[in-house]
Amino acid sequence: MISGKNNNISWLSHKMDDLRINLSQPDALIQLAFLGLISGLISGIIIVAFRLLVESSQIVLLQGIVENFEVLSLEQRVIYPVVGSIFIALLFRYFSKGIRVLGIARVIESMALSQGYLSLRGFFLQFFGAAIAIISGHSVGREGPIVFLGAASSSLLGQSLRLPNNSIRTLVGCGTAAGIAASFDTPLAGVIFALEVVMMEYTMVSFVPVIIAAVSATWVSVFFFGHEPPILSDIAYEATLSDLPLVILLGIIAGIFSALFVHLIQLISTKTQQINFSAKLISAGFIVGLIAMIEPGVMGVGYDSLVQIVSANILLDSLLLLLMFKLLATVACLGLGIPGGVVGPALFLGASLGGVFALIIRLFFPEFDAVNISIYSMLGMGAVMGASLQAPLAALIAMMELTRMPEVILPGMITIVIANLTASEIFHKKSLFISMLESNGIDITANPVTQSLRRIGVASVMNRSILQTGPMITIKNLNECISNETQWLIIDAHEDEIEKILALGDLVLLSEQYKKNSTDELIDLNLNLEHDIGLSSVTSIHLQATLEEALNKMNHFNINMLYVRRVVAPGRIHIYGIVTREQIEASYH
Repeated sequence: MISGKNNNISWLSHKMDDLRINLSQPDALIQLAFLGLISGLISGIIIVAFRLLVESSQIVLLQGIVENFEVLSLEQRVIYPVVGSIFIALLFRYFSKGIRVLGIARVIESMALSQGYLSLRGFFLQFFGAAIAIISGHSVGREGPIVFLGAASSSLLGQSLRLPNNSIRTLVGCGTAAGIAASFDTPLAGVIFALEVVMMEYTMVSFVPVIIAAVSATWVSVFFFGHEPPILSDIAYEATLSDLPLVILLGIIAGIFSALFVHLIQLISTKTQQINFSAKLISAGFIVGLIAMIEPGVMGVGYDSLVQIVSANILLDSLLLLLMFKLLATVACLGLGIPGGVVGPALFLGASLGGVFALIIRLFFPEFDAVNISIYSMLGMGAVMGASLQAPLAALIAMMELTRMPEVILPGMITIVIANLTASEIFHKKSLFISMLESNGIDITANPVTQSLRRIGVASVMNRSILQTGPMITIKNLNECISNETQWLIIDAHEDEIEKILALGDLVLLSEQYKKNSTDELIDLNLNLEHDIGLSSVTSIHLQATLEEALNKMNHFNINMLYVRRVVAPGRIHIYGIVTREQIEASYH
């Protein structure tokens, strides 16, 4: 019985190794598609759990209605965010172990600097920290935490299976798409957001699993919550040439506003670097509470207010106040480190800006009395999201899916592109996520070659024609290695230490030295070499590593070769092959 069990374990281990090697290739589409499905389902379940926690808590605290912060008394509007901040500060003080940046910025950082590895600690910090922030009325969105939870759960899935790092990166993209898709019921926007913002690439091998993950997570969300209703409905609209000047002007204004939005968050984050983190969180609670005493609509995610804004149900003076106070509250929360999202607030601010723009145009220019406030609110929503996140395509698709109005694509394209150009080229503002990372001293810039190497695992290019031996070998066995064209002979000094690696040419030279000796004679591969052939001082790379990691390690140790290995049991290392600098260079040439 024990032998049969061991055989089953050995068979499973062998199959998993085959899977890992296949996934290390840049075109393992079928395997990645299956993993995308699993990632989407797991992410969808986690997202549902997060939303149930937040919404059920708000129903208890807000008289049975989600985000019904308007029913709170003046004292409660201060108490809720302050108490929430205290709980978040305690959570981070005792459990964070130095983690400060979460949300989408943290996902981008992990993709750039740690091959998409996200921790279980970060997962729980985000889950409970963001839930407390939203429940207590902080001016943050839910989609940033949900993206992180989807990405982290997918990353942890890949880590638990010890998949190659290039496929873990794809899984993080799958979790990101699942988060956006399930949060807004916008699967296509989730796909584009993951590729444009997090993965920063468009390839077929990433498209397919990301699409499957977004769709599967959306279906899980729909099963529990039903389809989210569109923000706009039953509005007839047809873009005309007369709209063009106003559409362009709105794009310029949205770009200026987005640049200001990003700048304020970056400024606060940078200026408060030396302040105690707990003090920053509690300060954010007080600021939100004081603002909420004047305007309770700034509290929480604000989707209920967003629907009213886009439906043109708010007067100009009220909308101006809401825009100003929402900006201040959101900047305070995000700049001071509250673990929430920015996409929701960006949509809220953009809709408010577009609504104010349309109302002012109608007020001061009677000839434009036909300007549709709802349409311009929606255009502002897409423009501010696209410009502040530097994600124009994701913003355009999100705007279309949220409103179910393909008619807005043409004016939306113009407004969003102009807003992006205004923020990035005139005011030199990067994505809010990049700006937040830079304010924390984190640089994630990467060149195209590096991005290419990240997509390929070492297992896909390594030479597997190897033979391991101890320091002693017979001349007969040496000649057999040559006749079998064994490319690399790995000499083990000890069980877990490589002494030397000989290439096929080295073996031929060695055989020539002993061609007159008896074939049964033992030779010491370390001591009896007339010439200093072979490679010593070699080091290893893990089977999960990408070619980027391998190249960095070669450069660090000034070597041209690594052996690929994995720990298969405590004290037991399995060597899979050899990867050389030439193989890495050939892969991107």
